[in-house]
Amino acid sequence: MDPAALPASPINLDHPGHYLHWGVIQLSVANLVVIAAMIVVFVLALLLPFPKGKGPS
Repeated sequence: MDPAALPASPINLDHPGHYLHWGVIQLSVANLVVIAAMIVVFVLALLLPFPKGKGPS
């Protein structure tokens, strides 16, 4: 497959990343989004009930 035939990325990735600074902590925005998504999934796993199936017969 010809690489030139592939569609261009919808996001321009040809620039430096964006970083957030909190004192000695430096975190990229991309990593912060991933961490936030992981926390949301973890909280949902704690709050959503397990599916109830038939008990042992």
